[in-house]
Amino acid sequence: MGRAFEFRKARKMKRWSKMAKTFTRIGKDIVIAVKEGGADPESNSRLRQVMQNAKTANMPKENVLRAIKKASSKETENYEEISLEGYGPHGIAIFIDCATNNNNRTVADVRSYFNKCNGNLGTNGSLEFIFSRKGVFTINKKDVKVEIEEFEMDLIDGGLEKMEINEEEITAYCNFLDFNNLQLKIEELNIEIKNSELQRIPNNTKIISTEEAKKVLKLLDLLEENDDVQNVFHNMELTNDILNLIE
Repeated sequence: MGRAFEFRKARKMKRWSKMAKTFTRIGKDIVIAVKEGGADPESNSRLRQVMQNAKTANMPKENVLRAIKKASSKETENYEEISLEGYGPHGIAIFIDCATNNNNRTVADVRSYFNKCNGNLGTNGSLEFIFSRKGVFTINKKDVKVEIEEFEMDLIDGGLEKMEINEEEITAYCNFLDFNNLQLKIEELNIEIKNSELQRIPNNTKIISTEEAKKVLKLLDLLEENDDVQNVFHNMELTNDILNLIE
């Protein structure tokens, strides 16, 4: 999971360098969260999650509050969450999570990207066996004031499955069904969540060459540039050479 997280983090930071697109995506997340659970973050855990991610992305607080107010209006359009899946170049499995107000447009756009890059958009559920859906939480290591072992035991009570630690951050994983439980447990411990999201983590990865990976990355770029696309996941084995391609 470590390399996958490192890859997604680098890709996300690259995408976040284009603030307008980033804020548009977060704005959609806010609309979905408010429509689903109301405008009060105290009682809406999903909204709290989005607000924290907005903070990490350096989205101004006034922009967030404005988006929440707008999302509360009955006149604000709804976004439907849909998932698309298929095989990219060299048989790499790709899963795309979208938020859209026009399914036909989104599906047509995504299909065109796969066709352009010699891939194939599949049917819903065709890749479910390749990915496991997990909740992923990132916190600053310095915010944990107790022994790591004690902290880990506390999180296990909230559904923790695995924890990864580096010099600066702790990444906690849980089953997607335990997402809210683990979020509440971390908040209970008065620890600020730096970033949290649902990810589709590959059960097995596929090894391809660096040259082959360039073609896959081209497709990933096309997908991530689309405003309807919220997240993109894949099962490409992440070697150091491939990680260097995105730096």
